[in-house]
Amino acid sequence: MADYKAIKGHTIETVAGDPAVLQVGDIWYSSTTRKIRGAKRAAGAWASGGNLTTGRRANPGGIGIQTAALSAGGNAAPGIVGIVESYDGSSWTEVADLSTAREYNAGAGLQTAALTTGGNTPGLAAVSESFDGSSWTEVADLNTARSEVAGLGTQTAALTFGGAVPASSALTEIWNGTSWTETGDLNTARKQLAGAGITTAGLAFGGGVPGADQKNESESFDGSSWTEGNNLNTNRTALGGGGLQTSAIAFGGYNPGGTVQGVTEEYDGTSWTEVADLATASGNIAGTAATNEAALAFCRAPNSTATEEFTKAQNVKVITD
Repeated sequence: MADYKAIKGHTIETVAGDPAVLQVGDIWYSSTTRKIRGAKRAAGAWASGGNLTTGRRANPGGIGIQTAALSAGGNAAPGIVGIVESYDGSSWTEVADLSTAREYNAGAGLQTAALTTGGNTPGLAAVSESFDGSSWTEVADLNTARSEVAGLGTQTAALTFGGAVPASSALTEIWNGTSWTETGDLNTARKQLAGAGITTAGLAFGGGVPGADQKNESESFDGSSWTEGNNLNTNRTALGGGGLQTSAIAFGGYNPGGTVQGVTEEYDGTSWTEVADLATASGNIAGTAATNEAALAFCRAPNSTATEEFTKAQNVKVITD
């Protein structure tokens, strides 16, 4: 059997205790405990984050990552708003409003280079806007106006799919930074779904009609067409999510009985696995994530200001005595 040095080209590092900075997959010998130890990911858990300034619902387009996110639009009851807030990992701050107030819009990109499109104004919207970190600018409209839509990708390479026109739709449009072009439809038409990934490696999951037709379908996108994959374990609509095609997370939503839920599932590129529930079961929830190791949940019914952060901590495992 080959030894560690033969495989890696160097011997296991000896440390008095544990390394100051842990990287998943690291292996070392602890001279303190006299054991070979390694770094791994712990199970994820949700914890409270900073509250939004304005409580909202209706899936306002979540943009960015856990420590640098945007919440754009939504419904603050009694009406639709263009309010945009920026999150720095601990607190939300209001920034420039959308040019067009809306709810159920899709989001893509980063906190300083964002895109939001579609939604309800009231009335189905085709309008798209880009954000440079300080202001919103209207860009080319979608080909088909729709609400309750999902999005993924970047400010210059985005995908908008599904939604209500007003019936559930399978329409998918791709953005090249200048214009929208129709591309391959979803296999299952749906609205109030969630998405993750980029335009050449995307993921669509969940959706349906609250209280009537929740979906558990999960589909992957290769840049031109959608392929059905393994389903979510729990049917749901109006859910939050984000991440990558091979490292996604889904949380919250309404189950087939129309009851809110806190179920969280993570995706590894092949299958979905249930992990820690949200602290507060929620529907009409927005979210964003870089991967399934760090997510943000916010803007939930009924117009809550609460924010939750999902994190997988690193910990140390004893490999051998």
